[in-house]
Amino acid sequence: MSDRAAQLASAQRALQASDFARGLAIAETLLQQDPDDGEALYMAAVAARYLDRFDDAVHLLARLHAAMPEYGRAWQEAGHLARARGDVGQALEAYARAVRFNPALDASWRALAELEQARGRLAEAQAASAQAQRIAALPKELVAVTHHLHEGRILRAEEICRHFLRTNPRDVEGMRLLAQIGIKLGILDDAEFLLESATAFAPDNLQLRLDYIDALRRRQKFDRAREEAEALHARDPDNPLFQSHLAIESMQTGNYDRAFELFDAILDRLPGDVATLTSRGHALKTTGRQEAAVESYRAAVAARPAHGDAWYALANLKTYRFGDDEIATMRDQAGRPDLAFMDRVHLSFALGKALEDRANYEESFGFYRTGNDLKRAQTRYKADTMSAELARQREVCTPELFARHAGSGHPATDPIFILGLPRAGSTLLEQILASHSQVDGTLELPNILALAHRLRGRRAGQSRYPEVLHELTPDQLTAFGEKFIEDTKIHRQGAPFFIDKMPNNFRHIGLIQLILPNAKIIDARRAPMDCCFSGFKQLFAEGQEFTYGLTEIGRYYSDYVALMDHWDAVLPGKVLRVQHEDVLDDLEGQVRRMLDYLELPFEEACLNFHKTDRAVRTASSEQVRQPINRSGQDAWKCYEPWLGDLKNALGPLAP
Repeated sequence: MSDRAAQLASAQRALQASDFARGLAIAETLLQQDPDDGEALYMAAVAARYLDRFDDAVHLLARLHAAMPEYGRAWQEAGHLARARGDVGQALEAYARAVRFNPALDASWRALAELEQARGRLAEAQAASAQAQRIAALPKELVAVTHHLHEGRILRAEEICRHFLRTNPRDVEGMRLLAQIGIKLGILDDAEFLLESATAFAPDNLQLRLDYIDALRRRQKFDRAREEAEALHARDPDNPLFQSHLAIESMQTGNYDRAFELFDAILDRLPGDVATLTSRGHALKTTGRQEAAVESYRAAVAARPAHGDAWYALANLKTYRFGDDEIATMRDQAGRPDLAFMDRVHLSFALGKALEDRANYEESFGFYRTGNDLKRAQTRYKADTMSAELARQREVCTPELFARHAGSGHPATDPIFILGLPRAGSTLLEQILASHSQVDGTLELPNILALAHRLRGRRAGQSRYPEVLHELTPDQLTAFGEKFIEDTKIHRQGAPFFIDKMPNNFRHIGLIQLILPNAKIIDARRAPMDCCFSGFKQLFAEGQEFTYGLTEIGRYYSDYVALMDHWDAVLPGKVLRVQHEDVLDDLEGQVRRMLDYLELPFEEACLNFHKTDRAVRTASSEQVRQPINRSGQDAWKCYEPWLGDLKNALGPLAP
């Protein structure tokens, strides 16, 4: 046991023995070594509350919320503190956040039940009490799994859950939790199988069915997800929850008319439902109806001015300009101390964009930095871990590995991988190539990343990937390639070639070469400062955790360049590098260069890519519907006084 772990254990024993002064002293010693130690902050806050040092407890909890914004126990403690100080409203809000971030906190559910009962809200009290009773009825192992899962200890959660299921193989809650763990780890096929099995055992369990739909969507099995949503909707066609899920799955399968019909049905009954208004706006944006999307987003913020998701959706159109009143409203909302975490994140990024458009760069950067700091605290991304992972690719994927497996893998020639960093111009390249009659544009497909996750193995704290590549047989490599081709058929419309635009696939070019040796690979690259700062300004729906810090994204870009140099050395001629700035300078020349590499004839439609009618789901959706332009080039220069950390991280790559 480390010295820190021993001290934490001592502090916990002191608290359990009601020796709060000693517990606080031990926690304070730990905080002198690391002021952001979340567990020490939590124990110190608990001890301070019991010692009636309420102001100290408030200060400690504020630090804890900053370090771990979605730590449910911290919000539970905030609820206990507010209750001790007689602030019922603040206590209710804190307990509600606690169970949102960790639904297994039975003390918070019990407190909510008592407080709601006391103020005469009997339905709410009954619902909270039912949740407390549900948790009390769960096996203690599954309660522990839920705590570990929602507090970021994924591998420990998996270990306990698998052990429990070995003796309780048909426990549907255990299966559901293991599926949630699989989703967190990117092992989506296991998650799908578990949820499919669990729904067979408990077909009336609503949460299972909703989780199953989510897993199918994440696996991009959109037709199956829609079928499941249709089945729920058929049970109760007027249920807004079922209508909403079916609308979302209809969007994924391209049936936007059905989606809009369902959204309108919900809004007829719930005219100010901000989630529906925002989802409807996303659908309108995806189909290119920008004015209608703006109207829907603005209706959402009119109904709930704190709804950060809709504010950011407006900013994320890239072409929208906020008015003075809108900026004032966003400022007011961002200043609220009770603002929910993700609303604060969304508003920070939205204000950053709004003030950038006004050339107020210093304040704009301040909001971008606030949003990124919040997200970095949430994700707990570690640049050292990523650097080590990419270095292992360079060490393991040697010329000897590829020479030994020459002739292995699936011979398909139809996949085209466009990869690199987000915000590097990959959506533009996809739109150009998907405008060709022989190329299907699809999505950022998760298949390669999922295979890499599977190859890592499941021994806690250890990964067999990429070293395991040396152990794979020719038959295994062929089977993996065949499965990729089979599983991606669902996204194709019949063209001979198709694009997988997952940017993070650059980490796995060795794996791609082994299983699909005839696939084409295009590296979409953009100038370092433009690419990194554009990523820093972007709030991604999920993933891309490396973008939430200037040092982190600069290191990632440097590691990416080093790894791509390695692929060029061990697989000469395999990857076509397309520099974004070259596309801006000579669109036709770069289009012809890409088509020559792909062995496709030139088509004029590729030059008129902005006229191609297709759904685009990335942050660049509105930009690729316009002719080629330089609006984002050198945008970082206006922020140069505050980008020293980025330049330092880029090192010799910085201008």
